[in-house]
Amino acid sequence: MTTRLYWHPIYLEHLTPPGHPERPDRLRALHGAIEGEEFYRLDRVEAPMGDEATILYAHSESLVERIKAAIPKESEQLELMRIDEDTFVSPKSWDAALTAIGAANAAIDTVFKGEADNVFVASRPPGHHAERDKAMGFCLFNNAAIAARHAQRKHGAERVAIVDWDVHHGNGTQDIFEADPTVLYCSTHQMPLYPGTGAKDETGVGNIVNAPLSSGGGGREFREAFTSRVLPALDDFRPDLIIISAGFDAHHRDPLAELNLDESDFDWATGKLMDRAGRFANNRLVSVLEGGYDLQGLSGSAAAHITRLMKG
Repeated sequence: MTTRLYWHPIYLEHLTPPGHPERPDRLRALHGAIEGEEFYRLDRVEAPMGDEATILYAHSESLVERIKAAIPKESEQLELMRIDEDTFVSPKSWDAALTAIGAANAAIDTVFKGEADNVFVASRPPGHHAERDKAMGFCLFNNAAIAARHAQRKHGAERVAIVDWDVHHGNGTQDIFEADPTVLYCSTHQMPLYPGTGAKDETGVGNIVNAPLSSGGGGREFREAFTSRVLPALDDFRPDLIIISAGFDAHHRDPLAELNLDESDFDWATGKLMDRAGRFANNRLVSVLEGGYDLQGLSGSAAAHITRLMKG
């Protein structure tokens, strides 16, 4: 398997307040975990800045203008601006967000052109909480949702599946696609937990599959949810592209939730999704970083995920 990683140093310049869980050190830890010889074959590419027009694939013009207007100028004393209770922007946040979108869209181009079998996008800010008209939950724009639309518009993808294993439900992705049968959204997540959505009976037009997990659940419960709900939905849908919203905050070390997954669970789930990508999508799989706030849990889990992507 050929695996590409998109990254950019601009992601480190999206700043949040001291003590905030979504911080630049997350990416520093991730990159530190994939420096060994076993990752020498990983094709590391600096991400391009995205086209602002592609944001409108998934979001309203009013949201774009609100975020743009909130970005503090470098000449101002104010270094951070609050978007909501826990979402902030700094002077370089617009460039970071646009480059996160550029990375996700470039990843789509990469797999459709056959330049790599799969891609991991190591970007921030994350995206899956961003709804069509609302930034929230550390997220400004929904990178995975924009990438799905990019695949449809540029490459003619007819059926895109987004699988989200972040411990928090991707309310934004569900909001954007819940009336669109061409996109399947499957989510495992702790419930109850922020943002309060993701019940089993939230099914959209038959294209939303939520598999909530109870506090304290571990690998057995996660794998059962995958096996009984997510994988059958993928088999029925037969996607021609799989996008993973790859949050690693269901790890047992993570401070923002109470699930008990470990690195082997992310390895296992990655393998199952690669199998479906091989069966239905000519191996086309793009994984986009979402959450994960314990540095050791995040870096170890992401390294296991990338290792599985590389091994096939």
